[in-house]
Amino acid sequence: MRGIEVSAPGGPEVLVAVDRPTPSPAAGEVLIKVAAAGVNRPDVMQRMGHYPPPPGITDIPGLEVAGTIDALGSGVDGCRVGDRVCALVAGGGYAEYCVAPVPQCLPVPAGMDFVHAAAIPETYFTVWTNVFERGRLKPGESLLVHGGTSGIGTTAIQLAHALGSRVFATAGSAEKCAACEKLGAVRGINYRSDDFVAVVKQLTDGRGVDVVLDMVGGDYFPRNMDALAADGRLVSIAVLNGLKTTINILTMMQKRLTLTGSTLRVRPIAEKGAIAAGLRQHVWPLLETGKAAPVIHATFPLADAVAAHRVMESGTHIGKLVLVV
Repeated sequence: MRGIEVSAPGGPEVLVAVDRPTPSPAAGEVLIKVAAAGVNRPDVMQRMGHYPPPPGITDIPGLEVAGTIDALGSGVDGCRVGDRVCALVAGGGYAEYCVAPVPQCLPVPAGMDFVHAAAIPETYFTVWTNVFERGRLKPGESLLVHGGTSGIGTTAIQLAHALGSRVFATAGSAEKCAACEKLGAVRGINYRSDDFVAVVKQLTDGRGVDVVLDMVGGDYFPRNMDALAADGRLVSIAVLNGLKTTINILTMMQKRLTLTGSTLRVRPIAEKGAIAAGLRQHVWPLLETGKAAPVIHATFPLADAVAAHRVMESGTHIGKLVLVV
């Protein structure tokens, strides 16, 4: 099969097309003939040498795919060769074939093409487990999403809005703020010109929001705490501005805040399967009725993964980037 490998840690140009043996599905796995694969920020980190795959996982990048099941491993039931699926994987998505554990596979939502389906798993798994499971966001509560036009951001805005929450989102331009509002945010906040803490406080009559989904870290962490209401929950999923910060512990105590976060790639298959089951029950109906949908910024041929990574690093995109096989 053809795939894309990281020839050495570095810039986008280190992504090169190679011939690799087609993988065989192990027990409990399926082999997917990949039609499309999503591109995500962790792929960039892996390419740069900062996010190696877990032990035993292929070095080919790519955390989400969509396509048809080509072969079944032993002990697999509940799916058949030819089924249209999308899947969360720990690696291997940038290739013509990819293996995936059955619990991490979901049927392509009715009426959806493979490009959009490939843009679901990484972001929807991440948002569901962090905003709705760890963050415990409920209908009628409010959510602040940082990076509102990223793949994660566009997903979080749509799902929270569709499930009855009031959403605010930060972005870096007037165009991106408008895109957040089109997706369902009450207000897109331009972090380059406005203090998101002050804006959130103003729009909530001084109360603050119930949940913050943060992928920035660093100096945003104490500001996120300031933006939270009493009994608020801060959920961290990335640290683009740095791993360390200083917080006022008294703020946490006085507001009774919950500070939490997670990573997804290294979690056990059973845990990822439980997230998939939650998505199937609560989110698939939204996707199949058009109340939520992946936002696709651009597609690229698999062989042009270099260009996709350049766009990802430019920060100019709104929504997802997808490789088409």
